[in-house]
Amino acid sequence: MPGYQNKGYGGPPFPYGGRGPGRYGGGDGDLDPNSEQFRKLFIGGLSFDTDETSLRAYFEKNGEICDCVVMRDPQSKRSRGFGFITFKEPDSVDDVQKKRPHKVDEREVETKRAMPRDDPNINNQLTVEKMFVGGLKEDTTEEMIRNTFAEYGEIKQVELISDKNTGKIKGFCFVTFDDYDPVDKLVPTGKNVGHLGYKKDHVQSLITWNLTQWRRRF
Repeated sequence: MPGYQNKGYGGPPFPYGGRGPGRYGGGDGDLDPNSEQFRKLFIGGLSFDTDETSLRAYFEKNGEICDCVVMRDPQSKRSRGFGFITFKEPDSVDDVQKKRPHKVDEREVETKRAMPRDDPNINNQLTVEKMFVGGLKEDTTEEMIRNTFAEYGEIKQVELISDKNTGKIKGFCFVTFDDYDPVDKLVPTGKNVGHLGYKKDHVQSLITWNLTQWRRRF
């Protein structure tokens, strides 16, 4: 596989300066679900022979493509081993991720949702299955957490953190999925997300999620 990971291209940065409202959901939670951010896909591990034509030809079966680019060295013009595809509809990205793995020009490639890269707290080079959820009330249960996030993927573990002395919930937990894509999908989402960051000592994506809507259903 080409050395894009060894050269610092291991994750899917959002390459064209896109930046959603409220710093990835830190504001009023009204990010447009049809914005380019949610329609863009990072493709890593490309063959050096793969160009825009073959890349587009492979992925256009998943939906109409608005833009397709293979990143190249500015001097040699040689492929850097990764590229980006922007679909017309966000559902096309979901479709690609559901059908993994993919082979382009006989080489298995890595597909990831493209992430905004202008926040220094987000490390785009990591593929993680675990996320932090904060802002929880003391009566939050594991069942509530699972019901809130189950639609995004299979949950392997929920770790509710409690105070050793009082036994009360400290206001945060960790959720581990069986795949990295649910975390990638939740990271840039504005809806019901109060804050987004990255905590290096835990090596995981961090999301603060507002469970108010779930509570109102019951």
